[in-house]
Amino acid sequence: MNWTLDQLQSFVTAAKLGSFSAAARHLGKAQSRVSSAIANLEADLGFELFDRRAKLPVLTDLGKEMLTDATSVLAQCERLNSRALTAAQSEQISLVLAGDEAVPVGSFYQVLVALEEQFPGIRMTFIHGSRDDVLQAVMEGRADFGLMFRHGDLPDNLDFQSVGQFDQRLIVSPTHPLAQSSAPTVAELQAHRQLVICDRTGVGRDKPLSANHWHIDSYFFITEMVIRNLGWALVPSHVSESDWFKDEVVELCPQHIQQALIVEVGVVKRRDGATSKVAHWLTEEFRRMLEASDLRFSYITNERN
Repeated sequence: MNWTLDQLQSFVTAAKLGSFSAAARHLGKAQSRVSSAIANLEADLGFELFDRRAKLPVLTDLGKEMLTDATSVLAQCERLNSRALTAAQSEQISLVLAGDEAVPVGSFYQVLVALEEQFPGIRMTFIHGSRDDVLQAVMEGRADFGLMFRHGDLPDNLDFQSVGQFDQRLIVSPTHPLAQSSAPTVAELQAHRQLVICDRTGVGRDKPLSANHWHIDSYFFITEMVIRNLGWALVPSHVSESDWFKDEVVELCPQHIQQALIVEVGVVKRRDGATSKVAHWLTEEFRRMLEASDLRFSYITNERN
């Protein structure tokens, strides 16, 4: 068989976006080139990948099977390119890091001091923002990698490396009805509005426990809304216990909540980008920083509890 990576890229993109024209726009190619690439791939494979009888192409059963394999091949190629870039890259002189505003940075300054000592010639740029700001900066190549909490799935071209996790706390305002119950039941929680984290687009969302819920894209904004008696919430422990909020909220026992009470934090990078010596060193320093912090932090091992 003589299929090419260009053919696989056209096939995977068309399958995920739902049309050949959308794939062409995404890839910056003429639609005829995308259509020809897919047709040539089908000819080489000996079967149709798309049913073209409807207005928009629909994956055949064999096409669905091939999509999984083609996606895996492309991912492996991106990782191969990344390793090649890493091997060929000389000593890095600059680094751009994007940080999620919700990730605690109390010990981060210690990492910067150690970075300056370890790599005295490095030019460091640190940009701060929401989870979506971090993702966008990394995807567009404006940041070499990002440090962020993980909520839901990530774009296909990004890899996420866990460095740890934080416990979440069930919080309400002191005047909220739930404040009278030290360990509210699920039924009691569902009787009140829940404030739930989401991304800036509103698409990536944590699953709510209560049918009455609002989605908000910031743990800090969520906690401010809790203080104003707009609902109850689950937030990372370092947020609820920060100097800003610790005297303004009441922590309740979440023993009746069955969903995971942890939030994962890690480093995100483009799958096709080089992993520099500096970036690798910083990733390990973040892990050590979080493990050694005085926050209620649980280090992620290879075996999850």
